[in-house]
Amino acid sequence: MAKVIENIKINDQYYLIKIRQKNKAKAGQFYMLRSWDMYPVLSRPISVYDRDDESLSFLCKLKGKGTELLHKLKVNDEIEIEGPYGSSFPNVKGKIAMIGGGIGIAPLYYAAKLNKDIGNEVDIYFSLRGSEILRDELESVSDNLLLKVNERLTGKIDFNKYDYIFVCGPEKMMEDAYKDTRNTKAKLYISAENRMGCGMGICYVCTCKTKNGNKLVCKDGPIFKGEDFYG
Repeated sequence: MAKVIENIKINDQYYLIKIRQKNKAKAGQFYMLRSWDMYPVLSRPISVYDRDDESLSFLCKLKGKGTELLHKLKVNDEIEIEGPYGSSFPNVKGKIAMIGGGIGIAPLYYAAKLNKDIGNEVDIYFSLRGSEILRDELESVSDNLLLKVNERLTGKIDFNKYDYIFVCGPEKMMEDAYKDTRNTKAKLYISAENRMGCGMGICYVCTCKTKNGNKLVCKDGPIFKGEDFYG
């Protein structure tokens, strides 16, 4: 069990929960979180938004009973946390575009922070529905930020400028990014999202189809090369 350090409401849809937990999590990995006994049956898989050696932060969106219960946690409340699970974004050198749609921005924040720290140029493209969030935070970890509300972004990006593309968000957005980068030098990595039961590759709930056969998002991913996932 871990304890909640803070639980901050961002707006009516999003909140940021910080948990005291020693860890060595990598950008793109996730944890299974729960703060209840019997119902809901399953824990919730949540990507790491930020971390240090003593704590973890998770950006969450209210969209069901589990996230509603997590949203109600107060400082010093206990929470069950398992992980980190899954693969991480690769260590690269070059110019990177990070494209997030809605809650898909969550794993990209820490990835951007790490890449800025090692001297990579990072541009962030972020679109969401409703109201704007996290502008100051995203500007602090990027060289350029394009943040739009209720507007698609993939058509506004010159993919030829980049060596790498990291993307997480709605399936259609990620597939469009793959199509737009096929004839460029950019190497695309996606962070896949899927329903999960265990987070460890035991239950097979998160099975997805790829070019190389069926894969488990929790164990083989959630980070995949775009060409392997969509090619």
